[in-house]
Amino acid sequence: MHHVGVLALDGVVPFELGIPGRVFGAARDGDGNRLYTVTTCSLDGRPVRADADYGLSVAHDASLLARVDTVVIPPSQALGPIREEGRLPAALHDCLAAIRPGTRIVGICTGTYVLAAAGLLDHRPATTHWREADRMQRMFTTTRIDPGVLFVDDGDVLTSAGVAAGIDLCLHIVRRDHGSRIANEVARSCVVPPWRDGGQAQYIERPVPDSAASSTTPTQAWALEHLTERLTLSDLAAHANMSVRTFTRRFRDEVGTTPVQWLTRQRIDHARHLLETTDWPVDRVAHQAGFGTGVSLRQHFQAAVGVTPRAYRRTFRPVATAGVVDTTRGRNRSTNPG
Repeated sequence: MHHVGVLALDGVVPFELGIPGRVFGAARDGDGNRLYTVTTCSLDGRPVRADADYGLSVAHDASLLARVDTVVIPPSQALGPIREEGRLPAALHDCLAAIRPGTRIVGICTGTYVLAAAGLLDHRPATTHWREADRMQRMFTTTRIDPGVLFVDDGDVLTSAGVAAGIDLCLHIVRRDHGSRIANEVARSCVVPPWRDGGQAQYIERPVPDSAASSTTPTQAWALEHLTERLTLSDLAAHANMSVRTFTRRFRDEVGTTPVQWLTRQRIDHARHLLETTDWPVDRVAHQAGFGTGVSLRQHFQAAVGVTPRAYRRTFRPVATAGVVDTTRGRNRSTNPG
C-alpha cells in the first residue's frame, strides 16, 4: 500500500491539512481495499497550533517522512523565515534532507515555499496561490512559477495553487497512479468535480458577468453533449446568441481560457476516458471525442498529455501496472500502489 506522510507545521491551515487524508483515503480498488494509507506528523511529534482557534495533536514526528512513499506539505500561515527570507529552520531542513531519494514530494499552496527553500524547485516549474506567485518568483529566481494553473506535475515534485486546488492535485495523483476510473470514483465520493478547467486565471479578480442570462455555462453544457460533432467557434457563439467577439471575451472572463482551448481540453479528457475504459481503435476514439481522425487525436493528445494515445492506453488500460508514466520527463517511475 502506498504510504503518504503529511507534515503539519505550526500555523497549518486545517482545510488543506485534511485534503490528503480525505482524497487518498477515499481511493479503493475493485475489491474495496484502500490504495493509500495517510499518516500525519509534526516536526517533533508534539501538537501544532493551527491557523484557527484550536491546536492539533499528531501521533508521529518528522522521522516518519524518511519511510513514506509520498510527502505532502500543506500551507502554513506562520512560515516566518521560510517566506520572508527563503530560509529553512534547522529542524525542518534536517527532516527534509532525510527523505529518501525518489520519494514523491507535494507542496500545497504556500507549502510550495518550503519546497523552494529546500532547493527542490531549482530550475523547475511550480505554482502556488496566485496572491503569492510574484513574491515567490522574486525570492526564488531559478524556479519557474506559473500563476495561471491549478497545479504543476514535474514528475517527483508536484505543487498546487491555493485552497481547493490541493484537491485537484491529489485527484490528479490518484489519476496518475490508478487511472481515471478510480480518480472519478474518489471525486464522486468527495462530491467534487474530477477535473476543473481554466486554471487559476478564472479566480483572479475578474469582473462578474452582467447577468446569468449572458453566461456561457449553458453553451459549455451543450458543447459537452455534442463533442462528436464538428463544432466551430461560430457554432458556440450562435448557441449563446452572441457575436463571436463577445462570446470569446465573455468565455475567457468566465473560464480563464479561450473557447477553442477549452473545447480541445474536453475532447482530450473524453479521449482519455475512452482509452482507459474501452478497447476501441484509436480512430474510433478520435471520432467519438470529436477529433475526426486518429492523426488529429495523436497530435493534440501528444501536445496536451505528453505521450501518444497508444502509450497512454498501455499505461492505464491494464488492470494492474508495475509503474506509471512520468509524462513530463519521459521515464517510468515505480510506485507502490498496494
